[in-house]
Amino acid sequence: MILIYVPKATSRVIYLFRHICKRILGLEVDFTTKIESFIAHEGPKFSYGKQQLGKELYFQSVDLLFEHGLSDISPQVLDWEDTKCFFSVKNTSSALPFDIFAASFFLISRYEEYLPHVKDDKGRFVASESLAYKNKFLQDPVIEIWANKFFVIIKDRFPDIKSYKKLFHIAPVISVSQTFAYNQKGVIRSLGGVLRDVWFLKFKEVSDRLKVILNFRKDPFNTFDFLIELQKKKYREIRVMIGVGDYSTHEKNISYNNPVHQKLIKHIADYIKVGLKVSYDAITDFDKLKKEKERIEVIINRQLKYSFCSFHKIRLPVAYRSLIELEVEEDYSLGYSEYAGFRAGTCTPFLFYDLDY
Repeated sequence: MILIYVPKATSRVIYLFRHICKRILGLEVDFTTKIESFIAHEGPKFSYGKQQLGKELYFQSVDLLFEHGLSDISPQVLDWEDTKCFFSVKNTSSALPFDIFAASFFLISRYEEYLPHVKDDKGRFVASESLAYKNKFLQDPVIEIWANKFFVIIKDRFPDIKSYKKLFHIAPVISVSQTFAYNQKGVIRSLGGVLRDVWFLKFKEVSDRLKVILNFRKDPFNTFDFLIELQKKKYREIRVMIGVGDYSTHEKNISYNNPVHQKLIKHIADYIKVGLKVSYDAITDFDKLKKEKERIEVIINRQLKYSFCSFHKIRLPVAYRSLIELEVEEDYSLGYSEYAGFRAGTCTPFLFYDLDY
């Protein structure tokens, strides 16, 4: 166990150190604000604050983890070794030239998404507004990179400390906006689709639609048996997020009441983890979200655990407050629709931190 001296054990300090030390590195930590207790501790320890106490291992802090509320922060990103860094510190006694803990908190709490920013036509925070994209480290899990460098320093001072080795695994998340391309669409939607394809001279689509409707071929969107076989042969922890929202401008799936639709969802849930693809309107409407949660739970006959917000439309903190209230444990929306990368700077699952609270 590592003892950390901090001038004040704020919720931000405890949250961030537990993520880096426990979740990423597998290290047990405890905190003290008493100098006497810190000096008396004979095991591994270090201090984190504005001033060094003596000759202990020391990491200088900036103000972020000891503040409340929001400040207008514009971090200056610098090159550091083989990565990037920000929130630099000036004390040469500090074991690192910047505050990796405050920098990690800035990214993982999505601090910049609470600050004024330009939204796109769907009301989303876009990648081009992010610090990571602007400074070309969006595709690097910088928090893990920093954490490993931090561990090297700890290990050098306390050789007996051991960290567990994290294993890489693939967990594909598949968002299902429409369960079927042509099947179960009803007479009016099918006829409208045929007329539209004819108008745009898409004769192959007309042929495919008719073959599916007449049961001469399988619906092209119905690839779930392939996913089930993939799950059996190469265990991937696949999660299939299915939409059960009402038909609207952004939601084109068939009715959740459709027996064929429900039967297929039940079939998928027998082999693969099924979650809810939250509809575009339900992301910011708690009553609609609750209704969709209840629908999917009735179909799969178990409590909803996984969610994915349509179009990566995460509005912080409203979306996560709603999911927490409905006891949804895991959300997979925190990416960008136009760029691959680590929106929160980390490749380790993390708990949501509400900056307003």
